[in-house]
Amino acid sequence: MALGDGDDGAAAAAVPLISDRPKHAAIVRSAGTEWTAAAHVITAVIGSGVLSLAWSVAQLGWLAGPGMMLVFAAVTALQSALFADCYRSPDPEVGPHRNRTYANAVERNLGSSSAWVCLLLQQTALFGYGIAYTITASISCRAILRSNCYHTHGHDAPCKYGGSYYMLMFGAAQLFLSFIPDFHDMAWLSVLAAVMSFSYSFIGLGLGLANTIANGTIKGSITGAPTRTPVQKVWHVSQAIGDIAFAYPYSLILLEIQDTLKAPPAENKTMKKASIISIVVTTFFYLCCGCFGYAAFGSDAPGNLLTGFGFYEPYWLIDFANACIILHLLGGYQVYSQPIYQFADRFFAERYPASRFVNDFHTVKLPLLPPCRVNLLRVCFRTVYVASTTAVALAFPYFNEVLALLGALNFWPLAIYFPVEMYFIQRHVPRWSPRWVVLQSFSVLCLLVSAFALVGSIQGLISQKLG
Repeated sequence: MALGDGDDGAAAAAVPLISDRPKHAAIVRSAGTEWTAAAHVITAVIGSGVLSLAWSVAQLGWLAGPGMMLVFAAVTALQSALFADCYRSPDPEVGPHRNRTYANAVERNLGSSSAWVCLLLQQTALFGYGIAYTITASISCRAILRSNCYHTHGHDAPCKYGGSYYMLMFGAAQLFLSFIPDFHDMAWLSVLAAVMSFSYSFIGLGLGLANTIANGTIKGSITGAPTRTPVQKVWHVSQAIGDIAFAYPYSLILLEIQDTLKAPPAENKTMKKASIISIVVTTFFYLCCGCFGYAAFGSDAPGNLLTGFGFYEPYWLIDFANACIILHLLGGYQVYSQPIYQFADRFFAERYPASRFVNDFHTVKLPLLPPCRVNLLRVCFRTVYVASTTAVALAFPYFNEVLALLGALNFWPLAIYFPVEMYFIQRHVPRWSPRWVVLQSFSVLCLLVSAFALVGSIQGLISQKLG
C-alpha cells in the first residue's frame, strides 16, 4: 500500500529530502520532559475542535457520539505510539539517525516519493489549521461583543458584528509571535495556551452541567438530532465524524515536539508517556464538553459551544471564556506553524548557503524591549504565510465545515497510513503475518471513515458558500 517506492530507504537516508539537522544545531539544547511535551500536545489538540463537539454528539446521538470520541481516542493513542518509535532509526531507542520532522521519518523508511507526498499533505494540513484558528479567534472576538450587547439590550436584540476586522487583528498578533525562532523557545507560550484551554473547557463543561441541572432533564436521544430528509442526516453525521477527527490527532507535529525532549530516557519512551497524559486529559474534556453540551441543548446544540449563544448568562463568564479561547489560539496557531517555518528555514539555507538574505541575522533594538536578532528571510516568509492564512479565512469563514474538511482530509494519510507503514519497516513486520493483517485492516477501515467524512464536509462547505 506504499505511496512511494519503499525500497529506496537507504538512498533516501544518504540524500535526505530535508536535512535532519537543525539549522543552528550547535546552540540548540533539548531539555523537554513528558510534561512540556504534554503541554505542547494539549495546546495543539484542545483547540477549536472542542467547541464543535456538542454539535457533533447532537448529530450522532447518545450512543454513537461518546462512542465515536472513545474510538478516536484509542486510534490516536495507537498511532502516536507507532509514530513515536520513528524518531530514531533504525532502532527506535538508540538509533543514530534522528528524524526531526515527519518528512524525514517518511523518507528514511518509505522513500523519497512517499516523502514528497507526505510533505505536501503535511504542509497543506498545517496551513489549514492556521486558517481554522483564525476563523475561530474572529468568532470568539465577536462573541464577546455580542454577549455584552445581549446583556445590555436583551436576548432578542440584533447584535451582529462582522468578522473581517478581527481576523486581521488576529493575523497581526500572529505576525508578531511568528518571530519566535522555534519550538525550543516557545515552551512558555504552550504552557500559557494549555492553561487557557483548560480554563475555557472547564467553563464550557460547567455551563453545560448547570443548564442540564436547571432544565431538570437530560435532553437528546439515541439517534441524535432529526433532519428533514435522510440524506441531510447522512451529511450531518459525516460532518460530525469529520469534526471529531479534527479534534484528536497531532501526528503533524509529534516528531517536532519529540525533538525537544532530553535523553535519557529514550525520547520515544518519554513521548509515549506524554501522549497518554495528553489523550487522557483531552478525552475527559471532550466527553464532558460534548455530552454536557448535548444534555443541555439536545438537538439545538450550537455549532460552537461558547459562541453559538446557547448560553447568555453570566455574560462576564462567557466573555472570559472567549478571551481564554483567543489566548489559546494565539499559542495553538504557533504550534502548528512552527514546522512550516522550520521547513522554510532549512530548505532555503540548504539551497542558498551563500545568500546573506537567507543566512545573515541583524540585531534590532526596539524601545522597552530587549535586543532581538532578525533574519530577512524569516521576516518575508512568515509575513507572507500569516497574510495568506488570514486571506483564506476571510474567504471561507465557516467554522464547522472547515474543521470537518480538515479533519477528514488529513486523518487517514497523516495520522494512520504513514505511521502504520513506517511501523512495518522499522519492526520488519512480514506481509500477511497476523500483525500485518490486523494493522492493514485497521488502516483500510480508517480510510473508509475518512472518505465518508470528507464527502460530507465538502458538501457542507459548498452549501454554505453557495447559500
